[in-house]
Amino acid sequence: MADALTESRGVASDPGIPREPADGIGGETAASPLLRLTLLGPLRATRGGVPLALGPLKQRLVLAVLLTRPNAPVSVEELTDAVWPDDPPRTARKNLQAYVSTLRRVLDPDDLGRLSHGPGGYVLHLTAQECDTLRFDELARHGDTEARAGAPSHAARTYRQALDLWRHDPFSDLAPRADVLRAAVERRRARRLAVYEAWAEAQLEIGDPGPVADTVDDMVSRHPLRERLRAAQLTALHHVGRRTEALAAYDDCRQRMSRELGLEPGAALQRAYRSLLDDMAPPRPRGGTTGARLLLPPDLADFTGRTEELDAVRARLETEGGPPVLITGAVGAGKTAFAVHAAHRLAAHFPDGVVATRLCAEDGSTRPWASVLTELARALGCAERLPADREEAATVWRSWLSGRRILLLLDDAPDATALGPLLPPAGTAAALVTSRERLPRLESAHRVELPPLSCEESLDLLGAIVGRTRLTAEHTAAVRIVAAAGHLPFALRAAGNRLSVLRHMPLGQYADRLEHPQEALDELASGGLGVRARLAGAWSRLPAPARDSLNALAALPDASFALPAAARALGADGRAAQRSLEELIDVGVLPPPSLPEVTAHLAAAPEEMRYELPWLTLLFAREQAATSGERC
Repeated sequence: MADALTESRGVASDPGIPREPADGIGGETAASPLLRLTLLGPLRATRGGVPLALGPLKQRLVLAVLLTRPNAPVSVEELTDAVWPDDPPRTARKNLQAYVSTLRRVLDPDDLGRLSHGPGGYVLHLTAQECDTLRFDELARHGDTEARAGAPSHAARTYRQALDLWRHDPFSDLAPRADVLRAAVERRRARRLAVYEAWAEAQLEIGDPGPVADTVDDMVSRHPLRERLRAAQLTALHHVGRRTEALAAYDDCRQRMSRELGLEPGAALQRAYRSLLDDMAPPRPRGGTTGARLLLPPDLADFTGRTEELDAVRARLETEGGPPVLITGAVGAGKTAFAVHAAHRLAAHFPDGVVATRLCAEDGSTRPWASVLTELARALGCAERLPADREEAATVWRSWLSGRRILLLLDDAPDATALGPLLPPAGTAAALVTSRERLPRLESAHRVELPPLSCEESLDLLGAIVGRTRLTAEHTAAVRIVAAAGHLPFALRAAGNRLSVLRHMPLGQYADRLEHPQEALDELASGGLGVRARLAGAWSRLPAPARDSLNALAALPDASFALPAAARALGADGRAAQRSLEELIDVGVLPPPSLPEVTAHLAAAPEEMRYELPWLTLLFAREQAATSGERC
């Protein structure tokens, strides 16, 4: 009977057309309204839209285990292990029978044989219209058929219908209690991932990458080493113009694979990466033999200020030869954005190529220079010339650069050692370097320090994001906001993005939040911009003595202080305290002190110099100290 009943309840051939009811099950009639079981989230059951009471925990566990294999037998032993994983009582079988009997009355009041028992165990008979996981599988199969038939538009739509059924992990309220349910959840997650990847590929095939670019990051965060997913991410970001993010996504995946699996990206991901690089490269000049490449992140359309600093960089790099230019500044000062902006403006002076790369991974770890070198060489088309030996490769690289007009943008340099093998020799090639530290060992570098923006520049940047009319209407509040953001471009962009979402919020109310020490870092976050995360990255890279000094200074009542106050906070004499402050300046945490107007007086009274911790750095340091105190 069970086999015949199951066969009679086959699924519909078209996922968009509800099937006709069979034996009163699977369709809604006056006598038997439609039963619906939802598993993609907390377990729920309704009949005709009316919720059904599924009983106590153990009874719901029985139903959940039956639903892991609908229309297939589940043994009494499996049910017993799920309900009593440690020590089943002697009455376990009778209790199971009671649970099943109650469920049968709830789910099958017309006694149509929906929950039956046979030689293999209990079988719960359901159609795709009655169970969301069966419907998910049905739609996924139809999508696969449409994709194989060369109908990507239909396939994308069908896959999307399946994905829209997913609201949460299956059995989210019950899975922690039973191994069989946890295993079922993992299978469902894997199936959902495969369907998402198929949907993404279909979307890309029909030329609609936007929905993929908008949703793929969430899936990647759960499956960062899945190459098929990463290839879809890279291609989608590439085709919506988010090329900087695409490059970063590839770099993140490559580093993770190398670190965790000891592997290089596979062919599909490599093809997506090469396509991105080829698309970013400008066309070859007519009549020439040089294949110039402009491999830079996009310039910011609303880049603001920095006129003097840009002039200084251009003066150094528009002429041949010379040492590298080092861009330094506080966390969030916009070093990378500034360097990218400068590189775009200098591109015409480097016809053989302008290429950017990061020297540190997202987690703050230093990338192996051999890996960076290979990436640069591949981007410029000379990777095949590099020998396997790393030292020989560095020599060949420098020789290849000699005589070429190439600009290297080496972003986020951790120290001078990481730069050594990459820097071009004296001659026509040049390097623009950014670093949080001042890299005293890079003695030949020309240094450009990025201070915070002026108040006027900060307001210009904020106005470009949230609208100048809005800023003009609440000018005083806008001034408070840019001050609370430390006049730092990264924090200003985070604030602007948040205000763009909270269009109903008066600027004065947002300024109140930013001026509250316990709320400021929470408020300076929107989408992918988070000031706390950026500060945490810098914090993790600080040497332990610098971190201790920063903690001590953060305990001072004011952000601005003189040397005697610093000495008391650090528990050191004046000279030792001054060395500690200089170390903080070297690692980019503390700006250089403001000097007295009469510089001749400086040597006689260093205690009159004023130091000031950046406001957001101060808040983060105090937050870390409070957290550390709670742990202790």
